[in-house]
Amino acid sequence: MTGRIVIDINSVPRLAPHMRLRHDKARAQWTIQAPERSFVLDPVAHAIVSRCDGAARLDAVVTDLCNAFPDAPRDVVEKDVIALVQSFVDKSVMQT
Repeated sequence: MTGRIVIDINSVPRLAPHMRLRHDKARAQWTIQAPERSFVLDPVAHAIVSRCDGAARLDAVVTDLCNAFPDAPRDVVEKDVIALVQSFVDKSVMQT
């Protein structure tokens, strides 16, 4: 048994190889498609996941989101980004 991977601001996350970010045109919503399951993303989750490309650290993702949404406090954005990515890593949807 391996330990839990803990995400922090220096993590460089990406979708796991078997996951696909897709836009469902019929429902006008973004989803992550996986074998035998699907995750519906709200606009905030899509903004986060779409920036996690396996090249950018979460610090850069947070900075980019803060530039895109200047009214959002950085500490709140950082907390939300880490929480969402941690949740997806725990579910094997994303990896670092």
